[in-house]
Amino acid sequence: MTALLHNLKRRMRISKPLLVLAMAMTAALANTSMSHAATIDEVKSRGYLLVATEDDYRPFEFMEEGKATGYDNELLALVEKSSGVKIRQQVLPWAGILPGVTTGKYDMALSAVLVTAARKPTFDFTSPTAQTTTYFATKKGSAILKPEDLIGKTVGGETGSAMLTDLKDFDAKLKAKGKGLKEIVEYHGYPEAYQDLANGRLDAVANTDLSLISLVKERGDMFVVGQPIGEPTYLAWAVAKGNTGVLKMVDDALLELRKNGEMYRLQKKWLGESHENMPVNVN
Repeated sequence: MTALLHNLKRRMRISKPLLVLAMAMTAALANTSMSHAATIDEVKSRGYLLVATEDDYRPFEFMEEGKATGYDNELLALVEKSSGVKIRQQVLPWAGILPGVTTGKYDMALSAVLVTAARKPTFDFTSPTAQTTTYFATKKGSAILKPEDLIGKTVGGETGSAMLTDLKDFDAKLKAKGKGLKEIVEYHGYPEAYQDLANGRLDAVANTDLSLISLVKERGDMFVVGQPIGEPTYLAWAVAKGNTGVLKMVDDALLELRKNGEMYRLQKKWLGESHENMPVNVN
């Protein structure tokens, strides 16, 4: 554990309170390492589904005037109504969400989880909730206009995220052709990365196009969206591999929301566009 925390402190620009939080998360996950994912019968018996989510990842889940809102939170409310099962949320940093599902501490990661080949051996995904691609964003007025302009630059991403993996893969491709990025800086959360982008500590930030578009809507005076550095993929909620009962319960509700158009209505509201051609199954 000491080595893990040293690595966190070295690779992430985090404050002492956040380091303490990371220590608590690590201990909590260690204590649940022998637990298992709750079955659908266990979920029904206790009367609720326990999910993990973030609270500062716009436009999917964030706090506004003290209330949880965003695309995933509104979708959650509709799924809860359709399935008839109460959903309880536990809010925590992204780095603890998927590990918490793996250990069985949480039944589902109800967040904007990118579907990747690397995650499929460990998780089963719901029917997708959106489609997206990893892009980069820069400070307004930057000379970085295309992906190749990132050569020799410092770029930020969120620790444990698929967008960070895309960024590292992009860096590897650049290096295979000659020169790559100067440095990749990992962050506890995207607000910190955007702050460092604004004050010049970063040259760019890698995130999904949907999140960066939301950022620019709010801070178009400061930031601009660049071009893609990853391949198109889907966002979905995730359960532990093999937890088919819980997956089907949530999937049935999501597919009903696609059928009646409610999911697409929320997509237009929060994402600015609807994704009606998504596949039913991404596993």
